[in-house]
Amino acid sequence: MQPNESTGTKRVRTSDKEREQVAEILRAAMTEGRLDLTEGEERLARAYAAKFRDELGPLTADLPNGGWTALANTPEARIATRRSLRRHGWIIVSIAMILTGLWIISGAQFFWPAIPLTFLVIGFFKHARYRRWQLEYSLGHGVAPWNQPGYGGPDRFHSGHRGC
Repeated sequence: MQPNESTGTKRVRTSDKEREQVAEILRAAMTEGRLDLTEGEERLARAYAAKFRDELGPLTADLPNGGWTALANTPEARIATRRSLRRHGWIIVSIAMILTGLWIISGAQFFWPAIPLTFLVIGFFKHARYRRWQLEYSLGHGVAPWNQPGYGGPDRFHSGHRGC
């Protein structure tokens, strides 16, 4: 009988990728100055020695947003975001050129490419804003702000008067 069978809880083993992700968070927290060198190295050693997922959680529990904000603010993450937005922008420009060429060939008087291009540009702005939302609320957690613990809900701003 395994020790976790006696308690009735099933522990899930962690993967190398999960250990490395926690290690990156700890390194980012050390760079940010939230952890000193000795404590950071101690937590890194425990992260690499962890066998189960529940051993990784306490290593970053006392960091703001579980340390994900520090990780997302690293220069590498910012460069990756800029690269992704730049690629998205170039795709929109390419599609705009193709659609404009088709419009010229078609001889239509109404500039119909404006309709799909509007949606593409809206998608681009959503992509750009998603990074901020991701940083502030749910990076790595997959939880929307309205589903997070402590969210006051729609009644938070409600005055209680009928018709508000």
